[in-house]
Amino acid sequence: MQFLVIGYDGTDEGALERRLAVRGEHMKLVESMQKEGKDLYGLAILDENEKMIGSVMIVDFPTREAVDEWLKIEPYVTGNVWQKIEVQPCKVAPPFMALYK
Repeated sequence: MQFLVIGYDGTDEGALERRLAVRGEHMKLVESMQKEGKDLYGLAILDENEKMIGSVMIVDFPTREAVDEWLKIEPYVTGNVWQKIEVQPCKVAPPFMALYK
C-alpha cells in the first residue's frame, strides 16, 4: 500500500542545522528503502528563499503500522527535524509508477 508522508520541519532557529546534521543518514536510509521498493519518490519542501522546510515522500509499505515502524528509525524523526508529520494512504497512477521501474 502506498502512503503520502509529509514532514514539516521545526520553525525555530536551529531547524535547518538539525536537518543538515542528519541529512546524510536520511539519504542512506532512503537509498536502502529504494532498493527494497519501499521508497518511491521524495522531495524537499522549500520556502520562498529556497530553504528546506520539510519533506514529502511517497512510500510503499504493507500497512500503516509498518510506516509507523519506519518513522521510529527515520533520521528526520529521531533527529528532531520533522515537528509535524502527516501520513495519508494514496495511490500512484500507473504512468508515474512506470517512471519508477
